[in-house]
This record gives sequence, structure tokens and C-alpha cells, in this order.
Amino acid sequence: MTGNEIRQKFLDYFERHDHQVVRSSSLVPVGDPTLLFTNAGMVQFKGVFTGTEQRDYRRAASSQKCLRVSGKHNDLERVGFTARHHTFFEMLGNFSFGDYFKEEAIELGWRFLVDEMGVPAQDLWVSVFEKDDEAFRLWSEKIGVPEGRILRRGEKDNYWSMGETGPCGPCSEILLDQHPSSSPPFEEDLESDRFLEVWNLVFMQFVRSEDGKRNPLPKPSIDTGMGLERLCAILQGVTSNFHTDLLFPLIRFTEGFTEKRYDLKGDFYDRTHMSFRVIADHVRAIAFLVVDGVLPSNEGRGYVLRRILRRAARHGRLLGIDNPFLYRAVEEVTNLMKHFYPELRDALTYISRVTLAEEERFVHALDQGLPILSDLIAGGKEKGIIDGKALFKLYDTHGFPLDLAEDTATEEGLSLDLGGFNEAMEEQRARARASWKGFGEGVVSPAHQALKKAFSPVHFVGYEKLSCQAKILALVKGEKPAKEAAQGEEVEVLLDQTPFYAEAGGQVGDQGVLEGEEVRFLVEDCQAPMPGYRLHRGRVEQGTLRVEDEVEARVDQERRERTVLNHTATHLLHAALREILGDHVKQAGSLVAPDRLRFDYSHFSSLKSGEQQRIEERVNEHVRQDAPVTCKQMTLEEALAEGAMALFGEKYEERVRVVSVEGVSKELCGGTHTKTSGKIGLFKIVHEGSVAAGVRRIEAVTGYEALAHVQKGESELGRIGDLLKARPLEAAEKVEKLTAERRELKQEIQKLRQRLDLGLTEDLLAKVKDLDGVRVLVARVDESDPKGMRGLIDAFKVKIRSGIVVLGAIDKEKAILSAGVTKDLAGRFHAGEILKASVAVVGGTGGGRPDFAQAGGKKASRLDEALDKALEVIQHTIQQTS
Repeated sequence: MTGNEIRQKFLDYFERHDHQVVRSSSLVPVGDPTLLFTNAGMVQFKGVFTGTEQRDYRRAASSQKCLRVSGKHNDLERVGFTARHHTFFEMLGNFSFGDYFKEEAIELGWRFLVDEMGVPAQDLWVSVFEKDDEAFRLWSEKIGVPEGRILRRGEKDNYWSMGETGPCGPCSEILLDQHPSSSPPFEEDLESDRFLEVWNLVFMQFVRSEDGKRNPLPKPSIDTGMGLERLCAILQGVTSNFHTDLLFPLIRFTEGFTEKRYDLKGDFYDRTHMSFRVIADHVRAIAFLVVDGVLPSNEGRGYVLRRILRRAARHGRLLGIDNPFLYRAVEEVTNLMKHFYPELRDALTYISRVTLAEEERFVHALDQGLPILSDLIAGGKEKGIIDGKALFKLYDTHGFPLDLAEDTATEEGLSLDLGGFNEAMEEQRARARASWKGFGEGVVSPAHQALKKAFSPVHFVGYEKLSCQAKILALVKGEKPAKEAAQGEEVEVLLDQTPFYAEAGGQVGDQGVLEGEEVRFLVEDCQAPMPGYRLHRGRVEQGTLRVEDEVEARVDQERRERTVLNHTATHLLHAALREILGDHVKQAGSLVAPDRLRFDYSHFSSLKSGEQQRIEERVNEHVRQDAPVTCKQMTLEEALAEGAMALFGEKYEERVRVVSVEGVSKELCGGTHTKTSGKIGLFKIVHEGSVAAGVRRIEAVTGYEALAHVQKGESELGRIGDLLKARPLEAAEKVEKLTAERRELKQEIQKLRQRLDLGLTEDLLAKVKDLDGVRVLVARVDESDPKGMRGLIDAFKVKIRSGIVVLGAIDKEKAILSAGVTKDLAGRFHAGEILKASVAVVGGTGGGRPDFAQAGGKKASRLDEALDKALEVIQHTIQQTS
């Protein structure tokens, strides 16, 4: 019986017994901040059990996808090293919401296993809570389980709670005796692999109050859980979940990428076998996390996905798989599970692309970091610990994860100096804090704090108008309160009301003027160091500005209008990105200025050919539609219910502002916008690229700036055409011809250099010395290109057949040294060791392999001394090894 058939038989069985079959919920719990991932079948019914949610059925059954990466029995590091541990798994469960209770739950469970699945009754044991006499009686009298096979256990093992408070109750486990014995089990047998927990039946009959008292639930309920993978192992007659048809095809699939094989009859704990199991488990977790909207990142759920993916990739390396392969393995997961989880099939391309992008990032990190980690492990062998500060440098410079270093070190019997690592991390944070300047989040000067105590928040009228009469409430000069500011002085001004938009949500602050009788103040920026308190920063251009003065506050209209074009354009761009790239795209930061916009967004790879053009075209289509732009105030709950998009990590007030571009987008936004999309005129992308792992950036211009950008491009193209003596649209063809000619010239130059090198080689061969049977050439050459030096080394090695070559040259006041050893002598001489001493003479560092090494230093005047030192090292080695 296949795993798919077992799952379906379970659901069909309970459907026949009047249970509503409920589809699995997402791995990301909805509306439950207490959980990182869905980790049990009852999670989606939590509200039903607690009475906060109503369903139109009283009994249900499901096969729930779950993820567990921490906890006593579910540590990520144990996956692959045991027969049962998983990150991703499916939990079969049946539930009663105040309908049936212990008797029917026990009978339903037993009859399914014994009658439907054919599990031998004589091999099944049960455990009950030590004080649950009712459950003991039901198992004994109703089901007929011999009392000798009913185990009474304590609260630690057979009592379940939803949390410190809330529903709780005793539970009863159905256990399979995998090594039947006539003797009764000892306590240690219950913790060994003799007894396998198959199904846990929770009898939810109490509610625990804050004082710890357990009061009876008005409607006792049932919550059960049985791992599909475990049930498959039992019914398919294998001793490990990984050997079932749910997981073993993934092991066989992975074999296709490596010369290593998984032997079912071999040592289960063989490291090769462990790596295959890790990959089989992790690739399922990767596929299901991505399809449920999780993307690799450095925090929260994204970090868990990144860690799982990196762990699988590293075990691929241990199997000899050097290139990305997990993105192909998720296809096999889809083939195995698409019938019950069609969302995998629908999102396969997306899942594969996310996986490949993260694999490529990690392959690069591994390539850079693993050789360094190997050196650190070798250096730590003597003391049994790896230096923490060196580990931090590996982490900080190459992005090599600490947990991966810890895994590798543990396998080598070493520990990590975590104290040193954390100390280096704190030192870096201190340096970052020391270099930080200006106003930052949560940093409010004493003068600004005083304003908050003395005055109410400033009334903002800038959505409706660009000027208003206002009264000066306070002045801040040099972070101190002031009564007045004279001509030429820089000051911050607090008004009782203002049309000036303070920088927020990526939109820059407004500029303009404050004018009164015989006084004029230029507003160069508007900031809100505290919510609701807008400070106008600038300088007094004329007269003296005083507290209590009445002024006209007037925003620079042209600048504001250019800014709003860009802000509305970011909303259109966001919508276009989600439409063309996928719903996973989310805004990750922005800048809205008068002359340009910058939009950061979450996406897993660079744009494909043509995607940027499609995005630009789609935004301009929205512009030409001239759709109305409306802004409404409502509660946060109302906005979300209407489908308004909120930005992750943003803090929103009780009431929010919803900006809608009719038929295009609806977002929570406090910025200023155009009345219609057509006001934007023209939208033009000027740059697209990556700014961080999984985050990309688009820079664009609108309106007059977009027109100016296009005109500048045409002008430059015309200038290029003039230089090439070609029409602008024919310039590309002319450049292609020039590029081909340049390539041919470079090839000719290379041939000429090779001929010169041959002549040089013949001259230098006369300088080869025979030192006790070892042919040695140490010489200075004119070649200054490192690649050219290597070519010379290779040429001399071929010529002398057996020997050592050390060459030195000067390149822009820097000494370059290269050394080569022929293969027959590589075990006796090491090119890197030969250069180690000589490069120190020229004040440099370097090294390399036994057969080739290259190094350099700044003291070019001592090159000849360095070559003499190399010869000295060679002579010493010959004497030591003769």
C-alpha cells in the first residue's frame, strides 16, 4: 500500500464515520502569533477548541502538513541521523468539537489500525495517564487489550496542554512493539526503539485557569495525531520512515547527481547514508515552505528556510555534488505529492527558481568559506576548539553561517569558541554605532522631547492645500530652545499647523518658505523626529524670526507636484511587479523625491530578458488609463478586510489612510499623490539591480524627468553615431564590427607575445642550474602580468621536464613572484613554501598549491633579494631531503 493510498484510506474511513474532511492549512499559521509554523493537526482548529470560532461541523479529519525544527524531539540537527526525525511531515488526525469523547475516539482509532490497515492486534500496546481509570477500562473491557499491555504513565508522558492556560487533558498513545517479547517492558524499553508511538489520542476534558486549577470543560473534545510517515513504515514493513515510498524515491533521485549509492542493507549510520536522508527530508520542507509564501532571508521563517536549504546543500557537497541540484529535487517532490497537494504543481516553476537562486548564493558562500574553515579546523585540532574571532571573520566577510561551521566542527570532534565569536560581533556593532550620525529611529534630542511635553501634535493640512496661515510655537537652535533667530541663522521651526509634508514612508520632506512681516525663512527640509511633530528645518533669509510670530507657510508647489508623480508611480510599479513577477513581490523600501524614485522589492533572482520592458510598459498602460486616485481614512481592520496591502514591519495607527488607484492597487500609505494616474505622463526605468540577498531595486523617473532622460539618451546615441560615422540606429551594428576587429587584434598581439616569450625562454634556459640532480631556474623577467607569469612558469616546466622554476618581475612599483614545481617533485618541494620566505623580503604575503604559487609585495627594490631567498630555501630543502 502506497503512502498516498494510506492517506486517502484514513480520510475515507473517517468520512464514512461522519467526519468532515478538512484540507490541510498552510505551514504559516494565520492569525496565531504564538507559532512560527504549523506544527500539529489541531493548529487550524485552535479557535474552535477555545470557543472563539464556530464551524458548521462537530467532527473533522485531516492530513495536515507540519514543520518542526526545534524542541526536545524535533531538533533540526537530528534529522537524517535517526529513522524517524523530520522537519516536514504529515499529521493524520481526527477531531471532535464537543461531539464524541473517549469511548468513540478509542474505538475509531483501534478499528482503523487493526481492521482497516491490518496491523496485528497482538503487536499493539497502549499507554494511558496514570490517573485515567476510564481510559484504562475502555481499552481493557471495550477493546479487549490485555491489561498487561496497558501502561500507566505520568503527566510528563501522557498529559497534554495547549499552553500554560486553556484546554488540557490526559492522552492515550497506541504503541507498536517492534521487537515482541514475552517479558513485560522495563521503563528503558519505553524510551528505546522497541516501542514505536503510532497514534496519540488527546482527551481534552479540562481547562486550566491562571491559578493552575483544572476545571471540567463544558464540552469535552478529541484531538488526535498520527504521523503518516510512521504509519507508512509500519504498513510497508520497513524500519525507517526514509525507506518508505514517501521519501525513498527522493534518495534514489539524489543518487543521480553523485557516484555514491544508498545501500538499504548497509550501515544505517554510515555518513553517506545520513547525507542522503538529510537531503530527502529537507527538500520536502523547502518545497512546501516556498509554496506557502516563505522566502529565504536572515530572520524569522525565512531564516529557517535558508538554514534548511543550506544544510541540504552542504550534505550534497559531502556526497560530491558541487553544483546546484535541490532546485531539480523539488520537481521530484512535486511528482510524488502533486495529487494531494496540487499547489505544488501549480507553483513548480516558482519553487524551482527560488530554490536555485538561494542555492547559487550559498554555493558561492561555500566556495569562498569552506577552504578557510578547513584551515581553521586544522589549526584548532591541537586545542580542540576553533578560534571565535577567526570564525566571526569567516561569517562577516563571506556570509558563512555559524550553525554550518558548528555542524562541520562537531563532525571533526571540535567545539567553537562562541564567546570569542560573540565578542567580535559586539565589537563590530560598537563600531557601527560609533560611525552613526544624525537622527535615527528612536533617537530624540532633549529639546525635541521638551516640545512634545509642551505642545500638542501639529495639525497637517498638506493633503488639501499647499499654503496656510500658521503661528510659530517654538524654535530649536543647535538642539536648544530659542526665542528668536536672526538673518543667516539655521533653526528648526514648530508651527501650530502646516502644509509641509514631513519625510516618511520613503517620501522626502517638502521645501518652501515661511513669510511674515519683514521676515522670510527658507524651509530646506521637513522632518518628524516624533510622530505628529513636524519640524521645518532651514535658515532665516531676511529679518528676525520669533516665537509667537504669525507667518504664511507655503510649500514649493512645483517640487511637491514632481514628488507626487513619483509617489503614485511607486504604487503602479508595485502592482506591475506583482502582476508580472508574482504575488511574492513585496515592497522592501523606497525613496520618493522630486527628481526620481527608488523602489526596493523582494524577489529571488535577476529579471529575465524582456521582464523589465514588460514592467515599464505595464506601468505606462496604467498611466494612460488616467485612473482616479482616491484616499480614505478607515480603521486598520477595515482596510485589511478591503484587501489593502500593508507593508511588513511597518507600524500602523488605529486609523489608517488607504490610497487606491482605481482598478490597479490599494495600499496603506500616508504620502501625497496625484488626483489621477494620467498626471504622471511618462514612466521610465533607469536602473534595475540587486541590493541584498532576495531584494532588488528599481530606479525610475517620471514626467519631465522621464522625458529629459529619453532625450538625453537620444542625444548620446546621436553623438555615438557621429563618432562612428553612422546613423544613430545603425550605431550598434558599427560597434559590433569594431568589437570583432578589436578581438582579432588582441589575438594577433597574443601570438606576437608568445613568439617573444619563446625567445625569452631560450635565453633563460641557459641559466638553469643543476643542484644535486634537481634542475632549478631562479630569474628576473620583464613580464608583469600575473597570467603571463603563470604562462612562463608552465612553459619552463615543460621545457625542463623535471625541476623548479621561480620568476620575479616588477609591476607598477610592486614586486611579483611566481613559483612552479613539476609533478614528479611536488611531494618533495612545495611552491607555496618556497615563496613564503621570499615574499616576506618584499613586504608581502601569498601562497598556493604544491605545484604553483604566486605572491606579491610593495618593496619592489628588494626583488633580487627575494629571488636569492627563494634559491636559498630550495637549496636548504635539497640538503634536508637528500
